[in-house]
Amino acid sequence: MLTIRNVAAIGVLGVLLGGPCLLHGQTRSAEKLAAAKAIKCVFSTMAAGDWNSSGPLVETKPATLALGFEEIDVDEGSARVVGAFGPADIIVRLSSGTLHLVQSFREGPLYATTIFPYETRPGRLRAVHTRHEFTEVSLPGFTSRPEQYYGACEITK
Repeated sequence: MLTIRNVAAIGVLGVLLGGPCLLHGQTRSAEKLAAAKAIKCVFSTMAAGDWNSSGPLVETKPATLALGFEEIDVDEGSARVVGAFGPADIIVRLSSGTLHLVQSFREGPLYATTIFPYETRPGRLRAVHTRHEFTEVSLPGFTSRPEQYYGACEITK
């Protein structure tokens, strides 16, 4: 019969034995992110925000968003994003193994993609892409409200 003390001991043992392996995998992923020159991302789920007279609202739904990042240089803090509207220069920051790619538009919107050093499956890293944008008129197929996409990225170079 398992007691609470036995379950706790098994849990602690699992952390002690498995923790270093997980941390080692995370460290390797962080090193790969730091050296990456090109990355492809696919986002399959999104959350879209809006407001009404009662306050903020959010709706989650499936998504099909693909982004590519090229010429990544973490030392210079620069890269190029390749998306539906062609390539654009962006800002890159590496922080504690997490890679942030930021695009600020002259027209007001801000897009940010964060890639975490955690694998969803071998070679695929967890990622989130956020769009800070608002227009009075909402057009289907175009970003007109805040959006956040969830998916994974692959280092291609």
